[in-house]
Amino acid sequence: MYRVAVDVGGTFTDIVLQNEESGEIYVTKTPSTTKDQSIGLMKGIKKVCEECNVDISEIRSILHGTTVATNAVLEEKGAKVGLITTEGFEQILHVARSWTPAPISAWMGFHKPNPLADLIYTRGAKERMTAKGDVYLELDETDIRHKIIELYEAGVESLTISLLNSYANSSHEERIKEIAESINPDIPVTISNDILPEFREYERTLTTVMNAYVRPPMQRYLTNIEKKLLDEKIDSRISIVRSDGGLMSIPAASSRPVHTMLSGPSGGVTASAMIGIQTGFRNVISFDMGGTSTDVSLTYDGSPRVSRETKVGVFPVKSPSLEVVSIGAGGGSIAHVPLTGALRVGPQSAGSEPGPASYDRGGEEPAVTDANVVLGYLPPSLVGGEMKLNVDKAKDAVRKVADKLEIDIYKAAKGIYDIVNENMYGATRVVSVEKGYDPREFSLLALGGAGPLHANALGKLSGSFPVIIPPTAGVLSALGFLQSVIRNEYSKTFIYTLSQLDVSTVVSELKGLGEECDHWLNQEAVPEEQRTVKYEVDVRYYRQGHEIPIEVQLSKIEENGLELISNQFGDIHEQTYGFKMDAEVEIVNIRAVAVGKVNSPEIPVNEAGTEDASHAIMDPDHQAYFEERFVKTPIYDRALLQPANKVIGPAIISQKDSTTLVLPGYFAEVDQHMNLLIQEEV
Repeated sequence: MYRVAVDVGGTFTDIVLQNEESGEIYVTKTPSTTKDQSIGLMKGIKKVCEECNVDISEIRSILHGTTVATNAVLEEKGAKVGLITTEGFEQILHVARSWTPAPISAWMGFHKPNPLADLIYTRGAKERMTAKGDVYLELDETDIRHKIIELYEAGVESLTISLLNSYANSSHEERIKEIAESINPDIPVTISNDILPEFREYERTLTTVMNAYVRPPMQRYLTNIEKKLLDEKIDSRISIVRSDGGLMSIPAASSRPVHTMLSGPSGGVTASAMIGIQTGFRNVISFDMGGTSTDVSLTYDGSPRVSRETKVGVFPVKSPSLEVVSIGAGGGSIAHVPLTGALRVGPQSAGSEPGPASYDRGGEEPAVTDANVVLGYLPPSLVGGEMKLNVDKAKDAVRKVADKLEIDIYKAAKGIYDIVNENMYGATRVVSVEKGYDPREFSLLALGGAGPLHANALGKLSGSFPVIIPPTAGVLSALGFLQSVIRNEYSKTFIYTLSQLDVSTVVSELKGLGEECDHWLNQEAVPEEQRTVKYEVDVRYYRQGHEIPIEVQLSKIEENGLELISNQFGDIHEQTYGFKMDAEVEIVNIRAVAVGKVNSPEIPVNEAGTEDASHAIMDPDHQAYFEERFVKTPIYDRALLQPANKVIGPAIISQKDSTTLVLPGYFAEVDQHMNLLIQEEV
């Protein structure tokens, strides 16, 4: 039997097929179908089965990372959302937070986006709860029924209910939902207490509205997938990948699609952490460079960083996700020379249609891929020879930049290559230096179709070595899905200073959330021995504006007292911000995280060969551009390399899903798991 993982990117859809008995993996790529991602998904599954001579009926489970929810927000193609909030707070999404993007003067040119729920589709409920959860004003059911009917008659396709203090008592939200469903059961209703039962009404309302906004398109997409699988007679369990690297069922993804906003990038982070542990380099900075963007993340001591807030476009969404910084730098990023006369790369991208000029599909603008072709870093064919690159078209495109800069095309191409590397280096500093970590204490792991081509240069800039290139670097996000776990979490706002609490109260409250986790794991049919429940507390200095999530163990709290939380918080605050204070510490939220381990075969270990890698040379006379001249740069076939083989730079290592560049003065060694480890020659 087999498992298949599918990662839909902006340019390519990556497919990984794994044999459940042997652990062997097979990979392929197919162009993404942006109008309907399910078409590319089915094409990819069929393609990998045909290439491996596997009957499609042998697939037991499908793990899928999707960008449907994210695209709906970025392209403004979500549902028409109605919002019901507490009367007097109808402008909550407009008031928002006093925030503008950097730099400091950005407010002058910052255009505040329109809220996802229009004010004309917003109504106030006559009700009021106190912050302690007591009913201050009973819900006026007659009034709210009339307002819901009014919204539905106005064409609202999805309804959000987010009342002021519902995190403390959700009974009014739940009653309004019952009324709405009795009026029209076909219109989906989302209540804030189901999505984010925590204080801060703006973030809670925005996150719930975003869930309602993307819910109809996500439901249509998931229904599409189920129909296509049914047509192909594939009887497989489908799991959708969450932003925090966990898995969720189709029904869960249909009702809570806001948890899938960073679905794709999370797979790469999960896989990077696994490979870091596997190679013995537990501190890893990973960068996933695809055709459109680059996602950078940090793993410390084998554990990826989890963020409680992420951004989708300019909207701050409070949903758990693996901490990823995304920038508009990819193989399709377009180079241009603005009026200032300085070369720029991105964020505009050629995407998959028409793609870079070298793809020969009608693209004419110079992309990063075209620069790599001109420099000789990229062989003249991709995807195992399926995709031929047009070198002349690449040169014509790069010449546009060269002519404006009045330099030759090779210097222009090298400039494009260097600038996109600097852009990505800036993103690695955001996840490392700006979080209190020294990148020189981390290895760098490259993934994505374009990542290995830039990895050595990026490692040189950041000082992060070894540079690790996994055997399936081009489809590593999809491989990470195979290592994902079933995951969900339950939280509540719990605002007390530590001096107001005792150990038994904190432990009791956390255990209550843990029981909800156990109930959910029962529903997901996760065996007892494969379950884990983790506990977290969000902590801050008293009256501070932001909190830090800290993982705690109940047994250690019972043994050492609440001072343990204070000490942990102080250490993390000092590492992140460079100082800690002798001040009262306050808990604001508590959380239990349910984790169900999924059986995943181990990746096989290979027998070592010798240092000699000459048997893998495909083209000994290939030329590539370094230090303002072309030099001999042999091309190696990665499929022929064996553990302990050593490739001396400059060299190009070609494989079906990506291409690795080893710079002069560096070498790549193959480890027992078939990873390439790039180091500087001493």
